[in-house]
Amino acid sequence: MSCKKKQHRQEDLQRISALCLMDDNFMSLFFKNNNECAELILRIILDRDDLKVTEVKTQELLKHPECRSICLDIYAADTGGNKYNVEVQRANDGANCLRARYHSSMIDADMLKHGEDFSELCESYVIFITENDVLGLNEPIYHIDRVIREGNVQFNDRQHIIYVNGAMKSTDTALGRLMSDFFCKKADDMHYKELAKRVRYFKESEEGVDTMCQIWDEVRNEGKMEGKIEGKIEGKIEGKIETAKAMIKSGKLSLEDIAEMTGFSVEQIRELAGNKSA
Repeated sequence: MSCKKKQHRQEDLQRISALCLMDDNFMSLFFKNNNECAELILRIILDRDDLKVTEVKTQELLKHPECRSICLDIYAADTGGNKYNVEVQRANDGANCLRARYHSSMIDADMLKHGEDFSELCESYVIFITENDVLGLNEPIYHIDRVIREGNVQFNDRQHIIYVNGAMKSTDTALGRLMSDFFCKKADDMHYKELAKRVRYFKESEEGVDTMCQIWDEVRNEGKMEGKIEGKIEGKIEGKIETAKAMIKSGKLSLEDIAEMTGFSVEQIRELAGNKSA
């Protein structure tokens, strides 16, 4: 192994050791096609023992003609056809209420196919797991549903938005222990064995570590014509756009990481993700 490769390997190992589930690049790899772990977190957040996840996708792009596209961190379905979008957000502005509204509308559009009746719409859940108490009411979880104000009764449109306050990590509750696990960097410190097993695979097993290092190598190779992965990519704006598109296409990094590496805003990267075939 060359000195440069050894240096990259060491840098990657340091980067991997610092990751937790609140880092959406790691979270996306962690939950990809992993029904067991997705089912665990949804059961805890929704306080349901009967939920059975049948499919999990990560970094799933939803787009419709003439509409702004979105890239979902986690997009899951259960046995009843209900849809679940889970987003992790460290920055408060990333969990804006209008973004939650738009995610919910795009999931509805994705759920209902041409010619189907509105009655075919299943339950949809948009869940933001936030580092801070974004809504500011000092609650561990917030459930947002439409109500008829006259009478204060549920509207029952099958559409739900939930905010989970990651700042509350009390070990006295299942949700608090889950939030603690989302911030853990070591498997041994985690409460839920299903999550710990998966973290241990990517951080401690040779196969898992090699997988993550390979991802960083691929990103380096895709970006090397415009600059190094560790800093902003220099050059003309056209070149930066092409580099960003290559990183998006690889599916190896979060949109936030791509934004940081290329110097674009997250919103600009999201726009490119919605038009990456162009």
